[in-house]
Amino acid sequence: VQLQASGGGLVQPGGSLRLSCAASGNTVSIIYMDWYRQAPGAERERVARIDTHDTTIYADSVKDRFTISRDNAGYTWNLEMNSLKPDDAAVYYCSARSRNNRYWGQGTLVTVSS
Repeated sequence: VQLQASGGGLVQPGGSLRLSCAASGNTVSIIYMDWYRQAPGAERERVARIDTHDTTIYADSVKDRFTISRDNAGYTWNLEMNSLKPDDAAVYYCSARSRNNRYWGQGTLVTVSS
């Protein structure tokens, strides 16, 4: 499985960004689709997950501000980020989990600054 993330950039506090992740390869093996982020000096953390039943979970820090979704085919998933705060600035990674493997996309940088 190969993952291609897109959509990062610079946004002012309070603004919005949309990240997308497109999967290719053995996509039928994917069970979970995640977004992680890693700020400088911090651990990588999962911010949102959607599964093949469209069940979603969110980190407390982003709940009610971020929304994860996937397209009808299930192999592109998005992260809509609203009310962005400086603490949301990080490199964001999409990730997919199959029964036996975890796959990572390249990171996309989100900068939140006025």
